[in-house]
Amino acid sequence: MSGNGAQHRIDPLPSHSPTSDREITMKNQIRIAALVFLGLSVAYYLWHGLTSDDVFGWVGWQMALPIIACTVVPLAFAFTADGILPALTGHNSSEFRDAPMGLGTVVAVGQTGLTLNDQPQLRIEFSVEGVDGKTFRSLATMIVPLTEMALLRPGVVLPVRYLPGRTDRVQVDLSGDSSAAQDAMNAAMIRKGITTPAKLDIARRGTSAQAVVRSLSVPGEIRDGHPRLDLELVVTRPDGTAFVARTEKFLPPASVGLVQIGRVVAVNYLPENEQELVISLPVNVSAA
Repeated sequence: MSGNGAQHRIDPLPSHSPTSDREITMKNQIRIAALVFLGLSVAYYLWHGLTSDDVFGWVGWQMALPIIACTVVPLAFAFTADGILPALTGHNSSEFRDAPMGLGTVVAVGQTGLTLNDQPQLRIEFSVEGVDGKTFRSLATMIVPLTEMALLRPGVVLPVRYLPGRTDRVQVDLSGDSSAAQDAMNAAMIRKGITTPAKLDIARRGTSAQAVVRSLSVPGEIRDGHPRLDLELVVTRPDGTAFVARTEKFLPPASVGLVQIGRVVAVNYLPENEQELVISLPVNVSAA
């Protein structure tokens, strides 16, 4: 039997628009401008009231300026808060853009009550595995299109950016860099003994094919909550011929249904040694 044929695919959330390298400057400029407007509005209102000879010097159009400013300032700070600018720019904030990428498993999701163009801002609690293999709890807020809300449910794994010295906050990676996300997943799988560098090499350079699960057994071994499954596959070569191969795979319980007898799975194998193959499955299984 070959070694652990494990290749999990992780897909980052879609990126919606190009990044802006002036994002942090724009954030500060908006806040400063709002505060300056507030200061000038109050100052003008006080000057007008104190210097006017009119008995109604404190009453008039100038009253509207501080009122408008008091409305603009909280709005300016709200729309430049965490999770809002990334939604407007379609990319992570400058602080997180080049930060290390970890794997965030969604623990809980809730709405903050804020919406942007009728799209809700979500507060997401993650259990994050960093590049060093250590895990920590963290929070992220982000505007999520209604069509993508189903992607964020407990158990879903997403690539996240985090600051090593300040792990209380993270941002879901919006770069769309699937290769970086896959590298983070592969490194985590190797650390846990779920796969090996050799198997990942087969996934990269092997021949792609489809296979049908012919038999399945569960010997009882478990690694990091992933039970081991011994599989017998009937693999169809690109020329239409077939061969039988055996492999083992460690899967999260939610993904066991993907390799039941009779299911068709994607595989990669080495033509020079067809018993060396890996099965490719998505990390996040769609809810039924």
